[in-house]
Amino acid sequence: FFFVFRKKRPEEKPFSFSQAWMSLAKRSKMASFTVEEYGTKFTLDYRIYFKDAAGNYVSPFHDIPLWANEEQGIVNMVCEVPRWSNAKMEISKALDLNPITQDEKKGKPRFVHNCFPHHGYIWNYGAIPQTWENPNVTDKHTSKKGDNDPIDICEIGEKVAKPGEIKQVKVLGIMAMIDEGETDWKVLGIDITDPLASQINDVDDIDKVMPGQLAATNEWFRIYKIPAGKPENTFAFNGEAKSKDFALDVIKETNGYWKELIAADPPAGLTTKCTVAESKQKIGAADAAAIVAANPPKAEPAPLDPSVHKWHYIKL
Repeated sequence: FFFVFRKKRPEEKPFSFSQAWMSLAKRSKMASFTVEEYGTKFTLDYRIYFKDAAGNYVSPFHDIPLWANEEQGIVNMVCEVPRWSNAKMEISKALDLNPITQDEKKGKPRFVHNCFPHHGYIWNYGAIPQTWENPNVTDKHTSKKGDNDPIDICEIGEKVAKPGEIKQVKVLGIMAMIDEGETDWKVLGIDITDPLASQINDVDDIDKVMPGQLAATNEWFRIYKIPAGKPENTFAFNGEAKSKDFALDVIKETNGYWKELIAADPPAGLTTKCTVAESKQKIGAADAAAIVAANPPKAEPAPLDPSVHKWHYIKL
């Protein structure tokens, strides 16, 4: 993939990097996925299920491809939490077909606190499919075992995503957070259709184009659990964000762990029911439809408690 520059004829429009990235997006491996909502948003019965282009229900954890364009370092991102929102939504490892659900704490839906000056999540936040941070393997970089989740990704572009949206994201770098003694990698990336995508190609470009982004990201992860009574999170590498190549190596490693996961009997609390041929728990379309049909229909969202909007002032 490369650009050819030539002298502009008078009738031509100026060359546009964003148009070039849009062209790349169309050529990338982008299967079409849609979502269906069930239950009541902001409650524990809320579910977002995924369908492929053929109308069959699939797992966002296992069935959506990892790579949109491996050669260019572009991954598919499953957006769990749109920027500026507080509901802690995530792919469920335990529920069949792995719908997006709201995380719970002490039997109640979990919301992330607003730690001044950050409101909710400060980027579109989600997961990279077909990856798994293996809880049985000690990471060579952090000396901590994996957190048993697909790898997380922060998409730093300007568009606010929708829950369940599948974005094609250029990998830029990665941070190694240690969350309650477990390795919890945070990939940094940008939507390939973002106007700034052509200017940001590695981790060192982020602060050149978006001054303060890396520092804010580091601070957000360090403090976001403190209002709930948790300790400050820490990072390997003294909080330094590592390069694109480093991030791609971590992604490929966690993809290897995922391949091992689906080929075996899954551990307790994790399901691999999906349509991937290699999965030991592979299911057909009828069984997948029956799983979804058992859910209550979509209802009006539950009202938010005023505490969700409260500011929390953190002193480290």
